[in-house]
Amino acid sequence: MAELLNAQNIRGVYYTPTGQEVVGVDDVSIQMAEGDVLGLAGESGSGKSTLGSIISLTARPPLVVEHGTLAIDGKAQDLSDMAGIPRTWRGAVVSMLPQGAMNSVSPTMRVRDLVFDVMKAHDGKIKKDEALDRARDRLVTLGLPTRALDAYPHQLSGGMKQRVVTIISTLLNPRLLVADEPTSALDVSSQKALIEMLLEMLEKEIMSGVIFVTHDLPVLRTVANRIAVMYQGKVVESGPTNVMVDDPEHPYTRALLSSVLTPEPKYAKIRIEGMRAFDRESFKAPEVKH
Repeated sequence: MAELLNAQNIRGVYYTPTGQEVVGVDDVSIQMAEGDVLGLAGESGSGKSTLGSIISLTARPPLVVEHGTLAIDGKAQDLSDMAGIPRTWRGAVVSMLPQGAMNSVSPTMRVRDLVFDVMKAHDGKIKKDEALDRARDRLVTLGLPTRALDAYPHQLSGGMKQRVVTIISTLLNPRLLVADEPTSALDVSSQKALIEMLLEMLEKEIMSGVIFVTHDLPVLRTVANRIAVMYQGKVVESGPTNVMVDDPEHPYTRALLSSVLTPEPKYAKIRIEGMRAFDRESFKAPEVKH
């Protein structure tokens, strides 16, 4: 498959009010092919959401991108100059489905009004009917009821609200979607419905690739064909999902996997080691394994 994403040497730093630097992403490089779902995994504070915000071009102070390049379809942008990146890249080339997306919807606006606001932000000349027709067609394509456009957010279930927000995030058919923990607040059946919809959107070429950010490795087994594991702002190991889950090389990846509770009888007597199996003190400079 053709290369979709090539992000090189990304370094992002948070600056505190006192001027202290906290490194969020430390010289990270990742690549994706068209059709890939890349799972970005790690514990809280590992840098995965920070990397997602930089790649999706939504990084804001106090996060500062010191250096890095982002190439999508071979067209490169200098990430240290966020202001110089064309606005057309946001939403049309790369789009962000943020963490807590269900809570980002105004409770006083119908979904149809939100659709128009989002579309108008990218195309000031678009008519409301045109924007709603595009959203209606997308809902039909994905087998969702068009009546959702007339609803207020509180009138939708959590799973339906998340799927609607996902559709709104991809109305411009972005080449790459960065989804930051999109299933974290959903029950199992709603998680399954959202994952199936994302895979269907890939199949229908609504977007060409997904970066799926999560700490939930069992979810990545079902959605991602590749996984990259982050620790202390670095990617410490990456590879095909089956290899990463069944035969990880890095001790941190093994520790993450040993933290997962599996509600099946055959695993009932297996001790959950978690991060006790990982010696943080002796782990200084991660060795990247691909």
